[in-house]
Amino acid sequence: MYSKRNQEPVVEEETSIWTCSKDGCTCWMRENLTFEKEPTCPICSSSMLRDTRMLPPLTWNVFR
Repeated sequence: MYSKRNQEPVVEEETSIWTCSKDGCTCWMRENLTFEKEPTCPICSSSMLRDTRMLPPLTWNVFR
């Protein structure tokens, strides 16, 4: 009845992100969702490095 076989594959695109520079910290965030030019990690306060990941695109619903 609720089979996952009928679901459409998730489309992913290469996305710019910030990733934490500290070993062991797995924090990352999309670059377009940050307000700072060079953000610090919200979990451990370390510096963050630019990187890319394959992620599903975000869709923004604007209510009228």
